[in-house]
Amino acid sequence: MTASPAAGNGKLQRLYFFGRLQLPGVGLPAEKYAEHLQRMYGLFRQKSPEANWEPFLADIYPVDAFLAAGCLQGDSRAWETLFAARAGRADRLLVDALRARAIRLFPRDEEKQDSAVTDFWGHLIVSETPGSVPILARYDGQRPLVPWLIRIFQNWQISKLRSRDERSTALAEDDLLEDRGLPADPNLRWHAAFCDAARAWLHDLPEPDLLLLGLRLRYRLSQREVAGLLGVHEGTVSRQITALRDRCFEFVGQRLLADGWTGDDLTGFVYNEMENLLLEEVRLSADNLAQMLGALGKKLPVGE
Repeated sequence: MTASPAAGNGKLQRLYFFGRLQLPGVGLPAEKYAEHLQRMYGLFRQKSPEANWEPFLADIYPVDAFLAAGCLQGDSRAWETLFAARAGRADRLLVDALRARAIRLFPRDEEKQDSAVTDFWGHLIVSETPGSVPILARYDGQRPLVPWLIRIFQNWQISKLRSRDERSTALAEDDLLEDRGLPADPNLRWHAAFCDAARAWLHDLPEPDLLLLGLRLRYRLSQREVAGLLGVHEGTVSRQITALRDRCFEFVGQRLLADGWTGDDLTGFVYNEMENLLLEEVRLSADNLAQMLGALGKKLPVGE
């Protein structure tokens, strides 16, 4: 069994003091920091059982890990820092970014929007159900904290909506923690080029294709659930999704290559960027999806 980092571990000490330097107001004791890193390492090992401390510490986001540990310890300055954190290129406060997601999930229902954000904050360090792990205690330090929290909020709310629907079950733990957000340090030029190309592709996309994207991405329905809702064979949905993905990659990829893309992993870049853009797409709003389903005599898979 791999040993935990000892108090004298030089790398651990450097990470701790770097966190203290960047967040001087957060009074997190070194021994508590080590305990939280041990917990994060345990989460990391669940995905990479053969890995040891070296790759974990090498890829950790030190300030974010330090901040999360401070919040879990109940440090008031850590919470103040998290509340004041900025999210995305619009430089919004984190709480505003969460509310924007809530508005898209619960259009025209301010009470649900407010309660969704409030409940999420409340369960960051308090378990939602007995025996469950608080949301913030699931953070493994291997990704930026603020984008991770926004993604968890989105998935958490969708999971709760799905669990209320008679045909659906809540998202599995792996889906709840899925994070395919933007790269930590994206090239802004290519982000803008991608958005232009993707929006051009979405602009002329037929409604049946938009509906598939909305059901699969916004409501996280499986291919089987989509097939059942639309009254078609599951294989048909699978072929349509594959064809849609291929057309997207072809269109967007050609645009980026024409603009001079020289990166090696074009597929990974499109995957990283596309999910976030689709969640912002007006044509995939809950209202539009409801209208498309209504035209087919169907209802939304989850309550508005």
